[in-house]
Order: sequence, then C-alpha cells, then structure tokens
Amino acid sequence: MHSSKHFRLKTLALGLAFMALAACSERSANEAERTAAAAGNKAAELAETARDKTRAFVTSPETRQDAAAVKDAIKNAGTAAVAGIDDAAITLSVSKALARDTELSASRIDVETRRGVVHLRGPAPSAAAKARASELAGSVQGVTTVDNALEVKAM
Repeated sequence: MHSSKHFRLKTLALGLAFMALAACSERSANEAERTAAAAGNKAAELAETARDKTRAFVTSPETRQDAAAVKDAIKNAGTAAVAGIDDAAITLSVSKALARDTELSASRIDVETRRGVVHLRGPAPSAAAKARASELAGSVQGVTTVDNALEVKAM
C-alpha cells in the first residue's frame, strides 16, 4: 500500500504542478494580450499624431506658399520655352524676308530674336536697304521691336 500511496502522492504533486503551470501560462497569455493591446493602442496614437502633423504641414501657409511658388516657376518655365520657340520662328521668318530682298540677300545679316525683339547686325549696302531691313523685320508676326544695328557699307 505504501507504493500505491506514494504513487498517488506523486500523481497528485504532478497534477498540482500542471495546474500551477497552466495558471502561469494563462497569466502569461493575459499579460501578452495586455502588452499587445497596449502596443496596438500606442501605434494607433502615433498614427493619429502623424496624421495630424501631416495635415497641419500640408495646410500650413508656408507649404501653400511654397506650392504656389513651384506652380509659378513651372508656368514661367513653360512660358519661357514657348517664347524661345516663338523667337526661333520669328528669327527664321525675318531671315527669309531679308533673303527675298535682292539688295539684302547678298548681305551677311545676323538676325537674333529675344522675347519678340529682333536684333539685326552686319552690313547693309545702302541706307535705303538698312531702312527696308527694319520694315521687313517689323512686318513679321510676333515682332515687337526691331533693333537695327546694320552698318552701311558699299559692296
């Protein structure tokens, strides 16, 4: 009987140990759940703070001002590119008009255009030809002013 009692005591001790482990395990699981919930709450809090700071940044006057400046810079760059294309077209048209004139076609006239202002440089065979060069350049669409720096030289 002694061994049966000993076996019962061992079994009882083993059972109590398992119950204690189960209780510890359940306590650890509860702690893990609480820790996970606290971490989740902290993450949600940080996400809300980040959202609020982002919203404040995006709607701030400084950010709006910077965005407007970028918009203007892009618009100006586009305008400058179009103006460059227009200036190139004006230069080509003025050069063609001068080439069609019998007196000016033999001259080496440099034509440059910046923002609609045509600059003429080089020789002109006469004062009348120089004046005609201004008229021809001024008649091209898009020309706002003609800077006629042609030098009259008998050819």
